Amino acid sequence: MTDTPSFADLLPPALLQGVEAAGYTTMTPIQAQALPAILDGRDVIAQAPTGSGKTAAFGLGLLHRLDPTRIKTQALVLCPTRELADQVGKQLRKLAVGIPNLKVSILCGGIPLGPQLASLTHDPHVVVGTPGRIQELAKKKALHLDGVRTLVLDEADRMLDMGFEEAIRDIVKRTPKERQGLLFSATFPDAIRSLGQAMLRDATQVSIDGGAQPATIEQWFFEAEPARRAPLLAAVLLRHRPESAVVFCNTRADTAEVVGSLSHYGFSALALHGDMEQRDRDEVLVQFANRSCSVLVASDVAARGLDVEDIGAVVNYELPTDVDTYLHRIGRTGRAGRDGLALSLCTPRELPRADAIAERLGKPLHWDKVAPLSGKAANVPVAAMATLRIDGGRSDKLRPGDIVGALTGDADLHKDAIGKIDVFATRSYVAIARAQAGKALSALREGKIKGRRFRVARL
Repeated sequence: MTDTPSFADLLPPALLQGVEAAGYTTMTPIQAQALPAILDGRDVIAQAPTGSGKTAAFGLGLLHRLDPTRIKTQALVLCPTRELADQVGKQLRKLAVGIPNLKVSILCGGIPLGPQLASLTHDPHVVVGTPGRIQELAKKKALHLDGVRTLVLDEADRMLDMGFEEAIRDIVKRTPKERQGLLFSATFPDAIRSLGQAMLRDATQVSIDGGAQPATIEQWFFEAEPARRAPLLAAVLLRHRPESAVVFCNTRADTAEVVGSLSHYGFSALALHGDMEQRDRDEVLVQFANRSCSVLVASDVAARGLDVEDIGAVVNYELPTDVDTYLHRIGRTGRAGRDGLALSLCTPRELPRADAIAERLGKPLHWDKVAPLSGKAANVPVAAMATLRIDGGRSDKLRPGDIVGALTGDADLHKDAIGKIDVFATRSYVAIARAQAGKALSALREGKIKGRRFRVARL
């Protein structure tokens, strides 16, 4: 066996089918370091940033321990947000494609309890969810955790930041003592070490260095006057012109203000924060991922689980209060071998935070000066796509191919004008080249999809 094992060295044929379906060919560093220990049944505590391949590492491990003939909940994954839980659940289903009759349930707060209670009439094999809802269902005795063989805490640091520690500790106590524990976290504050001691035994420690950022991320800092921060942000975006950007704010209130300011200057910007309804959050994430919105303005908590490839730039509207959060934010750009760009606005009051970043990076920061915009902005980049919402989804047996067929048939659209398609339970979204969106909307409203008429609207 080589120093870096291959999936074929470690996994049975059923799981290799899932690896192929998920598009993995070689192991990422976190998979190579953690997966052998996980498959060996050991507890693992891993430091791994978003985008490192950790979901497949714990996912393949928990699926390997499952007995699909036993109708009991055998694996539980706790996540900080609904978006991340949904993302993890989808990836687990993909990895489990070679395991017949496997049931994965996603159980999160913010959506009605009734359907979730109904879905637990028969125990799912795998449950992915947020701590508050999992605790609630366990207390109601609707979710049975006495058969759990693998317990995973994903992005544990953010769950503690969001106040879930008490719920997590209660859930841990409800699982068998002999189960396997896997804890994944981007940072390791004392509270995480304490939680690790409570849920893990003789754990193997794995760390993928998220401290020193790869050279592919170009980092620039801009001196900002507090009262001129918004027009400076617009000027910085116009200078660098990223195709897509995530702007991080430290408060929810700031996200709305920044979106209003950027929209005033002509940018296609949307906010993502913790107070939004699930449907609204879904629609914002869909539009950003399919290039209908070029700037996403988000709080740190809301951006957890954001799964968008090739983010052109990360912008810090304010510097975060700790260096780990800064590194975690900027690690969302420059993935998969692509160059990344991190742009940070810094007021005099925030200079100690900038100094702490420079100390961690071990080199001086690059500072630049840009004049804040005054008056109207010229030549603002326009989002390439527009999104149509179709009021029909999986429950109507709609598939992406049906939507493509209607667009290239009745609507007479060239397939190159059709972008990303997302099909949810009761609605679907399709990205259309902006210049063709009106034509596509009219054709779908007047025509049929799969022989049926659906309501269609432009977001």
